[in-house]
Parts: sequence; structure tokens; C-alpha cells
Amino acid sequence: MTYDALIIGAGHNGLVCAFYLARAGLKVRIVERRDVVGGAAVTEEFHPGFRNSVASYTVSLLQPKVIRDMRLADHGYRVIERPVSNFLPQDDGGYLMLGGGLERTQAEFARFSRADAAALPAYYAALENVAEVLRGLALKAPPNIGDGLRALYDGAMQGRALSKLGIEQQRDVLDLFTKSARTFLDSWFESEAVKAAFGFDALVGNYASPDTPGSAYVLLHHVFGEVNGKKGAWGHCVGGMGTITQIMAKVCRDMGVEISLESHVDQVLVDGHRVAGVRLVSGKEIAAKRVIANVGPKLLYEKMMTPSDLPADFLKRIRAFKAGSGTFRMNVALSELPRFASLPEPGEHHQSGIIIAPTLDYMDRAFIDAKVHGWSKAPIVEMLIPSTVDDSLAPPGCHVASLFCQQFAPVLPDGRDWDDEEEAAADCIIDTVEKHAPGFRASIIAQTRLSPKGLERKFGLSGGDIMHGNMSLDQLWAARPVLGHGSYRGPVAGLYMCGAGTHPGGGVTGAPGHNAARAALSAGSIFGKLRGR
Repeated sequence: MTYDALIIGAGHNGLVCAFYLARAGLKVRIVERRDVVGGAAVTEEFHPGFRNSVASYTVSLLQPKVIRDMRLADHGYRVIERPVSNFLPQDDGGYLMLGGGLERTQAEFARFSRADAAALPAYYAALENVAEVLRGLALKAPPNIGDGLRALYDGAMQGRALSKLGIEQQRDVLDLFTKSARTFLDSWFESEAVKAAFGFDALVGNYASPDTPGSAYVLLHHVFGEVNGKKGAWGHCVGGMGTITQIMAKVCRDMGVEISLESHVDQVLVDGHRVAGVRLVSGKEIAAKRVIANVGPKLLYEKMMTPSDLPADFLKRIRAFKAGSGTFRMNVALSELPRFASLPEPGEHHQSGIIIAPTLDYMDRAFIDAKVHGWSKAPIVEMLIPSTVDDSLAPPGCHVASLFCQQFAPVLPDGRDWDDEEEAAADCIIDTVEKHAPGFRASIIAQTRLSPKGLERKFGLSGGDIMHGNMSLDQLWAARPVLGHGSYRGPVAGLYMCGAGTHPGGGVTGAPGHNAARAALSAGSIFGKLRGR
């Protein structure tokens, strides 16, 4: 049998892509290396009675259109919003709470700076104005350089929204795309705690300093989303992130999509100048008219394809494509809630993002340490405790916590190996939390840990990069992953990409999967309209 489309990887973007292709009437098959669907959005039991999301751990960026089209809510998709966004313990024993509405956040900021409280509405408006324009681009393929009139048309249409912005808003766009997070935030706020509250988003999945030019864009990337219709909100998916992908898989199967687990792709097959299918590690070959890769660009082009099947210049640029997010991911089973020195009793802060990174200087030192020593001795830690709103994840009275940690070098210096250093790094993370929540270490019943190497080994994330590639200006929009191949089409006829290494980038969004399906269905159409719509 020859399939109309074969998708490599059953992560959420692969499932979204498969849904749209199957809805258009194509015969679709997904091949997945692991024994479970979901990619990095999976829920696993890691200790008897304790379940949690393994890699991806919170919801906001999933496209409302994808949620509606796949009817996820009809199958049990449910997200509980955070009552407050973030809680940042401070080194002086205090804390800053972010979220819960504008007036509440202003009152909180006023404890640190009245000027910052007064500046907050204008800051939110500036980010929202830019974010709203970019939301409109998320479900559109970037103009593909080299496509002649089609690229000119696409570029003109997508540029219209930006051209309608006022001069101040256009300056905000320029600032957010080119400046460092610190330079951008310094122009708005004076309190170091307030700047840290916003600056943390600039480093999520970003192996960089808040002083790195372009890091302000990553901050913006994390305000694109919404939860239950509330823009910029984040929440916990009931049942963990794996619930999302399990529902997506069911919807796909109901549409006739074949999903083959434990089917590891060894090579993408090319016949002449067109893809012909894939060969699995087992030796089995599967024929397909289209191959759509839901893996990172480096994994696809450097590991799954024969170099002679790719243009030399394209392969050179893929080898230079930057990937590596400096992420260390832990789950811990807890006998009790952490008791923070600054706010010890149970409360809504336990349902928020708990961020241990009190200043931008702290974040900068973490990055410098990682470059020199391999990891920071005082790492950036975000803790979420989803069991506070979802009691199915832990036994009564107990809890599970996600620890998303930065900065940990994708490749350790001096030839050291993460398999030898992982335990020591995990101890450092626990010590960091312990400083702000005495007794935390003693409450740990069990733990799992994934270094950058562990993330690559388990999920195929090159360099442990949760974004499938750095979200830097040279790797965004029409240049993601390579200029001339930014519209989801590879350099071989019939080859497409649908993962986070394409526009609009990382996070559980579904946008690359949606857009890649459009590209595959509209091949040959000048205006790239979705067939059958």
C-alpha cells in the first residue's frame, strides 16, 4: 500500500497534521518510535500512585482553532486556570505575586515600586498589541523566499497587520525582536523583582542570558496563548499533558488515521528528486506520496536522510542550525506541600508557577555558570504542583510537582557526560528549592530526572531543545528552519515538516501541524488555500 501521507512522530503536531489531512480525505499513517503517542506531551506514572506530565507541563499556547476543529472538549479536554500567574520568593524573605487581575497585580507591584505599578497597564497594552498581530500570523505559512509572485503576495498580506500599527507600536515590535530582555524591561520598570517576574519568560527553553540580544522576543512568545478564552492565561490540563495527546490520537483514529507505535524510522527514502516513503529500523519499508516530519530539523536532515539526497548548501545551513535549550526536567512525588519561608501556609501560590529566580542578575549568573561549569550552582527553577487542582495525580494528602530548570549546558565541558553528572545536578536543584522551602528535600518520596541528554534520548530533542531549535531572530518565521524552506516544505519534493522547528516555534500549540497540513494539501496552488475548505 502507498499512503497519501506518512507522518514521522506522534507528538501533538503530528497528530494535528494527521487530523487535517484525514479530514480532507487522505489516507494517513503515523509512525512513532516510542510505545506511546504524545511526543513530549505525555503523562506517566513514575512512582506507584503518582502520575505527572513528563516533559511539557502546562497549557496556554494550544490554538483555539485546533481545539474547536478536533472537538477536544467533547472528549474530555479540560484546563483549570491558575488563580495567579506566578509566585516569586525573594532572597530577603519576601515574595512577589503576579496575576489575578490588573488591579491586584498593580497593588502587588506597588509594594516594590509605585512607578512600576503605574506603568503596568501601558506595558500590558504594548505586549498585547504586538501579540495580537503575531497571533494572526501563527496559523499562516510564512512567505517562502524563492517562490516569486506567491512569496510577494504572502509577504504583502501578512505585512498588512504590522503596517497598520502606529509608530509607537512599531517601535515596540522592533524592541521585542532585537533587544535583550533586560534592555527591554529596563525601559519599563525599576524594581528588580518586577523585572524578574517578566524576564523569566524570556529564558523558558532558551539557553541564554537576559542580556542576550533577541531574548525579549522569547518573552513575547509566551504571552501569545489563552486558556478558556482568557488571553495570556496559563493552566493545568486535567490528567496531565498526556490527556491532550491521547484525546488527539483517539480523534485521529476515528478519522481513519493509522498509528503505528514502536516504529522507529531509520531513513527517509528518496526516488530521484521525490520522497518515496520511509524505511524503519526493523528494515520494513513504507511507501508514501508525502512524508511529513514531526521531528526537529537536525534529527530529520542529519540523522534520517542520506546527505546526497539534500542540496549541499541546505545541509550546510542545517548543520549550523542552533539547537539546545539548557533544560533539566524533574518530577517529584511529595508527602506534603512545600512550605515556603515567605508564605508557608497552603494557598493559591501553590497553584501558580513558582519561580526561583529573584532577579535578572541571578538569571545572568545562571547562564554564565552553565557555560563555564556545565550547570548553574544556583539554577533557575519553575515549580508547578498540578495535584493541587487535580487529585487524580497523587494519593490523598500527597502531591506531585514538576520542576522545569535552566541553565544546564546541552553538552558538558571538558568531555564530561550527563549520565555521570545527572544526580549531582538534581541535588543542586533540590538544594535551590530547599533554600526557599525548608523541608522540601525531606518531603520527596520519589523523583525522576531528565538532563539535556536524557531529553534527547527519550524524546529525540536535539541538544535537549524543547523548542526543536533556538527561537532567535535568525531562526524565526520565514527563516525557520532555513530561509527558502520556511513554509513547511523540505528541499525534496513531497517532503514536509510539521514540528516546532518550523513557524511559529515551540510550545504545545498545534500551529505547525495545522499549517503543514495546509501546505501539503495546497501544493501547486498559488494562494495556498486549504483544499476542501
